[in-house]
Amino acid sequence: MKRPPHTFPCSLTAHEIISYMETQRNEAQRQVLLRFFKTSKGDYGEGDEFLGIKVPQTREVVRLSKDLPLEEIPGLLTHRYHEIRLCGFLILVSHFERLATNRLAWDEVAISKRDHIVDLYLRYAEYANNWDLVDLSAPKILGRWLTLPTHLGEKTGIVDRLALSDNLWKQRISMVCTWKTMQMGDGEWCLRYAKMHLHHPHDLMQKAVGWMLRELGKRVDMNLLRQFLNEHADTMPRTSLRYAIEKMSDVERREWMERGRETNKKR
Repeated sequence: MKRPPHTFPCSLTAHEIISYMETQRNEAQRQVLLRFFKTSKGDYGEGDEFLGIKVPQTREVVRLSKDLPLEEIPGLLTHRYHEIRLCGFLILVSHFERLATNRLAWDEVAISKRDHIVDLYLRYAEYANNWDLVDLSAPKILGRWLTLPTHLGEKTGIVDRLALSDNLWKQRISMVCTWKTMQMGDGEWCLRYAKMHLHHPHDLMQKAVGWMLRELGKRVDMNLLRQFLNEHADTMPRTSLRYAIEKMSDVERREWMERGRETNKKR
């Protein structure tokens, strides 16, 4: 495989990144990714196109392109190829993380720049149209932003608009972004969107809800998870429940799953 240059030109553009990534096309890997990301007709990734580039290769391009001007990034985010969109979202993550250090948390210039990145992310959220694009960007941009000062307005309303949209990927962003808030000890965002999405019909959302609830127990408070399950385990999808209780003991997992089975028998 051709390695990326040690550095891209100083006047870096999205076109240069795209041109380089297109030279890395790998047909065998492309076929693997088409199956892995469910791109067949009727599947959640229907129509998604791939070059066949592995994530470590994309991350190397991101490392060398971290200073790409923000105005160039939409050219990557809206590209037809999945890996190029991923590159764009990861460059956006890189920009945000440099402005989200503890030292810059209350810096007015940093606040303004972070808000601009979040606004850009929200405007192009629909292009994060597969679970990996969401999961690798939402916690590190939107989730971290939830823990920081902002001038964009009321945070709950902003995330609620994603949660209440009819777009599966925006809905997943609203759920998965709470991972970062839980890493910082705050479980309230997770509880809010777990309740909002609790009976979502799509398997990808049921898994996301269960995954975030599992993180609630792991990173915030296991008893807070148990309290949630006491209220909702009888009616929540089994997929979400199985994911949520993964870190519990074998005995406790069986008890929760049996409780759900007993409830279903009575209906």
